[in-house]
Amino acid sequence: MLTAEDFKNGQLLLINKPLNWTSFQVVNKLRWNIRQKFDLGKIKVGHAGTLDPLATGLLIICTGNFTKKIDEYQAQIKEYTGEITLGATTPSYDLETEVDETFPVNHITPELIQKTILQFLGDIEQIPPMFSAIKMAGVRLYDLARQGKTREITPRKITIETFEITDISLPKVQFRIVCSKGTYIRSLAYDFGKALNSGGYLSQLRRTKIGDFSINDAVEIEDFIANL
Repeated sequence: MLTAEDFKNGQLLLINKPLNWTSFQVVNKLRWNIRQKFDLGKIKVGHAGTLDPLATGLLIICTGNFTKKIDEYQAQIKEYTGEITLGATTPSYDLETEVDETFPVNHITPELIQKTILQFLGDIEQIPPMFSAIKMAGVRLYDLARQGKTREITPRKITIETFEITDISLPKVQFRIVCSKGTYIRSLAYDFGKALNSGGYLSQLRRTKIGDFSINDAVEIEDFIANL
């Protein structure tokens, strides 16, 4: 069993983030339970890479002295699986907001999909979504977006190592992506739909790997707390 000193010295926890939880809610839940269990006044707890509330999967949590390693873990290559719904767009590029435009999908074939994927492989530039935690002039973009405001966002250089379509059942396509730090899969879904002369938004997302860490080794939050 882990002790208070173990958590202070540093622990790396692999958590399967539940749907509709923010990454910060996971951190706060774990911090509160660790403090309660060991009667600690305070304990450092942080996560290495945000997952949107509508995403599930691998979340690396660091405690104590291991919080100094967060940047190191955040920089590692990540793998995701999920689903893009073609033929429509949403302002948030996912299911957080309602569909705002619809587009035809009759012209989309498996061959066109495979050909279009090639545009997104390697080093590319990507514009993050307005519904993101990026700060401009001290204000987070999603706060502006929810007020109906927009800002010009500078493209960012990212790397897509793998973009594999694992199933096509139009208007939905399943994918597996291996990518660099800073990649917004929501933006990729939007840009992919546009490149197909249609629309697209992210309808499911699961992070399966961060570097050598796998979702297969992650535990549920409640299970972790029960075994503290």
